[in-house]
Amino acid sequence: MITIYKAEYTFIDDRFHKDQALAVQGDHILDIGSFAVLCSRYPEAIIEDWSGYALFPGTINAHNHSFQSLLRGIATDEPFLVWRDQALYKYTPALDAQTLYAGALLAFGEMLKYGVTTVADFFYVHGNGIENDEAILKAADDLGIRFVMARTMYDWDGAPFSYRETVADAVTRTRTLAKRYAAHPRLTIHPAPHSPHAASPEMIQAGHHLAKELDVPFHIHVAEEMFEVNDILRDYGARPIHYLDQLGVVDESLLAIHLVWLEQSEIDLLGARKASLAYCPSSNMFLADGVTKIPELLQAGVRIALGTDGGCSNNRISVFEEMRMTALLQKVHRLDATALGALDTLTMGTRNGAEILRLQTGKIAPAYAADFVALDLTDLSLQPFSPELLPAHIVYSMQPTAIRRVVIAGKEVMRDGAILTVPEKRIRNLVADAQERFAQIENTTSANQS
Repeated sequence: MITIYKAEYTFIDDRFHKDQALAVQGDHILDIGSFAVLCSRYPEAIIEDWSGYALFPGTINAHNHSFQSLLRGIATDEPFLVWRDQALYKYTPALDAQTLYAGALLAFGEMLKYGVTTVADFFYVHGNGIENDEAILKAADDLGIRFVMARTMYDWDGAPFSYRETVADAVTRTRTLAKRYAAHPRLTIHPAPHSPHAASPEMIQAGHHLAKELDVPFHIHVAEEMFEVNDILRDYGARPIHYLDQLGVVDESLLAIHLVWLEQSEIDLLGARKASLAYCPSSNMFLADGVTKIPELLQAGVRIALGTDGGCSNNRISVFEEMRMTALLQKVHRLDATALGALDTLTMGTRNGAEILRLQTGKIAPAYAADFVALDLTDLSLQPFSPELLPAHIVYSMQPTAIRRVVIAGKEVMRDGAILTVPEKRIRNLVADAQERFAQIENTTSANQS
């Protein structure tokens, strides 16, 4: 069955075009053209009249930790290590498969309301198996979001036990899941050694090797905090990117997260090797990490996508928000209003993210996934309206009230602020159950301190 989506404007090739409708067949875009032409070509098609709306590619959240949405509001306004210990490590014992499923529904459901159609979840609470991983995958599947599990490979003995695996177990379990979901139309598995400080050299190399085997990127946190850089210098005698290069893993498959504290030689190397960055500006500000050198990375040839990071280190999970933060942070940090433009960040939050994750989405074009959002052109946050002003409005002024429809793989999953796939009341109830588990930990902690 073919469906024709008629809209006022459609974002194609970096600008909005009037009277360009979409013909969608199954989960992909079949054709683009004027409404009259498409109706003539496909006379039996179903018509979705979205007059008054502009169609825009769904956004790509290239880095998230879904379970952290359950911890939102805990240990706010604290330094990084205090935040980590009090918001993450403290509550990890309560994170079983059911609780993690609730957290993923909360995170991914909220993203749908903000126009995110694809998310990469850097997930590491494995619990010595894959049951927890399956819970996250089920949440993504139930909601209908396009999903990459960046399955974390973590062997630092200072982390909670449920994060840690041997190299052999991490590889076997990640490969098992990758094969299990290889034919799934929306779910994909990537290896993700946690970081140079929380994954051993052997684990990092194993993740890189597995990524090559599976023909996917590998994800890794790098140089988020200055103490991490100092630790790598102390332990390995090199800065983080040069250390990773010594391991033989700096190439086009590398998707690094953060890259806050880099020297120019590291930036040049990343560009020369065609590596990529998932940039999380709101999280970097929230945790006082620092400011990544985005213009220098772009000039060197590093591809950049946007991520929200976890729900307790942001605490919003909108890629449209990250577009705004990316541009504004670079402008003020460099005292240069021209440092980064609206179209640059629009591209980072859509097409770049998809290309880096190696997914056929992120743009409105024939043969691409039918993942798009409908923006209400009468919303006050998009006024005064003109098609020429709309890209800048989307980045700098648009509010979530303008996002009226979300389509993923040809299926409408959000309409007029309501999720259509999983009842929001059910999500709230499951989150309340998780809060009760956290309260038990809080009560135990208080009793031990008294």
